[in-house]
Amino acid sequence: MELYFLRHGEADWPNWKKPDDERPLTKQGKKEMRLVAMFLKRVKAKPDLIVTSPLPRASQTAEIAAERLKVKCREDKLLAPGFRPEDLERLLKKYPAESLMIVGHEPDFTGVISKLTGASLKLSKAGIAMVELNRSGRSGRLLWLFPPKIATK
Repeated sequence: MELYFLRHGEADWPNWKKPDDERPLTKQGKKEMRLVAMFLKRVKAKPDLIVTSPLPRASQTAEIAAERLKVKCREDKLLAPGFRPEDLERLLKKYPAESLMIVGHEPDFTGVISKLTGASLKLSKAGIAMVELNRSGRSGRLLWLFPPKIATK
C-alpha cells in the first residue's frame, strides 16, 4: 500500500489573535501548495482518496491537492494535532485503499513516519513523504521525501 504524508502549507500569521486551530494558509502557502500539487501530478501520484485534518490550514492544503489530482477528499478528526501510530491504524481500517494521502501536522507526521520506517527525518511545511506500507500497516519503507522547493525545479 502507498501512503502519502502531506504536511499543510505555510500558515504563519505574525499578528494572529484567534485560536491556533483556526489559522488558514497564507497567500504564499496557497501558492506553494498549488506548485506542490502540480509536482505531485507530474510524478504521477494518484491516491485513491485524500483524508485531512479538519483544521483550516490542513483542509485548504488537501483541497488544493484534491483539485489538481482529481481525487475525493474527506476530513477526519483522527488527523488533528496529536496524531499517533495508533490513529493511523484506525484510519487505515476506516479508509481501506491501495493508495491513500493524508494531510496533517508536525511533529505528528515525522513521529509516525519514523515509527513506521525507522527513518530519521523532518517533514517541512508543504513537504510530502511517500511510504510503502506492509500488509499489517504497522511498518514500511520510506520511498521518498520532498521539500516544497523541489516543486519549483
